[in-house]
Amino acid sequence: MGGKVYVIDDDAAMRDSLDFLLGSAGYSVRLFDSAQVFLSEHPKLEAGCVVTDIRMPGMDGMELLRQLNGASSVRKLPIIVMTGHGDVPLAVEAMKLGALDFLEKPFEDDRLIGMVETALSQNEGGAKSEALTADMAARVASLTQRERQVMQGLVSGQSNKVIAREYNISPRTVEVYRANVMTKMQAANLSELVRFAIRAGIVDD
Repeated sequence: MGGKVYVIDDDAAMRDSLDFLLGSAGYSVRLFDSAQVFLSEHPKLEAGCVVTDIRMPGMDGMELLRQLNGASSVRKLPIIVMTGHGDVPLAVEAMKLGALDFLEKPFEDDRLIGMVETALSQNEGGAKSEALTADMAARVASLTQRERQVMQGLVSGQSNKVIAREYNISPRTVEVYRANVMTKMQAANLSELVRFAIRAGIVDD
């Protein structure tokens, strides 16, 4: 393990908690209380990954992603964004802007550690990523048309009720389709499903 993790959050308690968690897992952690401070230091930072909150005063996580996308002269660092509950459409937007993944608060410690590990290993080459994209396409191909429609509703942040109304089916039926989608896509939760859908090109840019 090991590797550098840059944490950006305006909440001091959250910064301390992530510092302790990631430090305990063997990572070298550096804390920033705002996106502006991080951006000013960014050109001097070593390779690593960024864990940032999406909602912050001043420059938020979305604007940070836009700025980093525009800075072609600097090294791209993989970015994991943290969101509050119900911010799925915002998280999807963040992933379109280049975020590697998103975590809904409150999250399991192990999930964050796993994501950081994935982010840091991504720095070591993209061949694995191409194989994953092909694998995702195969998973999507196994979905029925209705399952695919339900998946598109889920990853755009719609509730079961809204999806049910749109396709004139019962919310209970949507539950069944949702379970099938999660199984066929091998997604453990909604954020994973969103990530897979983006990788497979299901979510339009």
